[in-house]
Amino acid sequence: MKALIVGYGSMGREVEKVLLDRGHAVTARVDPKARADAPAVTADLAAGADVAIEFAAADAVLDNAALYARCGLNAVNGSTGWYGRLDDLKKVLAAGNIGYLYGSNFSVGAHLFFALVREAARLADSCPEYDILGYEIHHKRKKDSPSGTALSIAKIINQESSRQKKTVTERLDRAVKPDELHFASLRGGEFPGVHTVLLDSLADTIELKHSARSRGGFALGAVRAAEWIVGRKGLFEVEDFIRDVLNGRKA
Repeated sequence: MKALIVGYGSMGREVEKVLLDRGHAVTARVDPKARADAPAVTADLAAGADVAIEFAAADAVLDNAALYARCGLNAVNGSTGWYGRLDDLKKVLAAGNIGYLYGSNFSVGAHLFFALVREAARLADSCPEYDILGYEIHHKRKKDSPSGTALSIAKIINQESSRQKKTVTERLDRAVKPDELHFASLRGGEFPGVHTVLLDSLADTIELKHSARSRGGFALGAVRAAEWIVGRKGLFEVEDFIRDVLNGRKA
């Protein structure tokens, strides 16, 4: 597989290591700020690859997707902070016939965590004495808050809870409402990512936590997702890929 790396920061470098370890080729590295082969994706760069793996700035996602669609290049997008423009992405991709997979977290371990959170929220829904809340911690260089993973976790809880149907992520200068899930964010240090969900009552606390030790797990998942998307057509979420992984189905 020939991969174009779009976004050559910490994640892009981890992705490169995994690609090479798995016997794939890196055709070029694209980044407007880091030391890379090119500052932006071009048609020539797209033509030389089988798939693009993107961990770039949110404001570049739509322009990059438009170029992928024009050039027939399948892509995996792990960028966050752009999901409010998903409808715009669908319009952009309609101009082409490619496979495009996006998600906030490609770590297989994180998706096992999501499954555990879903089951915990479902069980807690029959126990009104338990309230659910959460928080996430990321390194000081992370630009978006809350993390895309935190929003995915909150969405799962909202889906499974009959009481906490709304998510609040900003600072609260008031009491949390009965129908709200408060999910807080903290930035600092070098944390690759820690996500914690608490089920709390007067009697006790149940804590579910996923702590990433490094970016390696995210990078491996992104490369496996790229192997999966090659040859496919359509718009996919990372859950579509993970479902095959957890069910033992190969790309």
